[in-house]
Amino acid sequence: MQIHSLGLNICEEEFSLIGIHTTLEDYKLAYVLNKKLATRFCKNKEDLTFGKENKQASFSIFNYVNKTYDFEWFLIANSSRKENQTISKELLLSSETKSYLIPEKKKVDFFIKITGNIQYTYIVETIQKIKAIDQVITSYSIDKNTLKSKDFLIF
Repeated sequence: MQIHSLGLNICEEEFSLIGIHTTLEDYKLAYVLNKKLATRFCKNKEDLTFGKENKQASFSIFNYVNKTYDFEWFLIANSSRKENQTISKELLLSSETKSYLIPEKKKVDFFIKITGNIQYTYIVETIQKIKAIDQVITSYSIDKNTLKSKDFLIF
């Protein structure tokens, strides 16, 4: 008796990931990257949002499409801050909740996700250009296979 099996070929999205440490705000970083890398990052109309109704985290996201080389770039904030206000005995108390897109990389401020089949030398050159920016502390390549939360980067 012959046994037939069907293999599921689950296709993972091919992308490279760069981590950036900086004190810049998201829009300022996008502006500086546009000047240094000759990109055209534009803010998405909607942020990347995760969570339930009362516990949502929203991460800013910028996007750039290079039609010549068939690359799509995303500049994604790794942290989200939410202010919580409560009223207690006529006092207005506020606290802040901080959430991370990739919790195992809490020190990373922003990620650049580049989709497509990209040569490693191109990623290294891009990292060197990012490191040359005065306001950037450091930048480096991140192996997506080591991340537990990499599913949050698939959108």
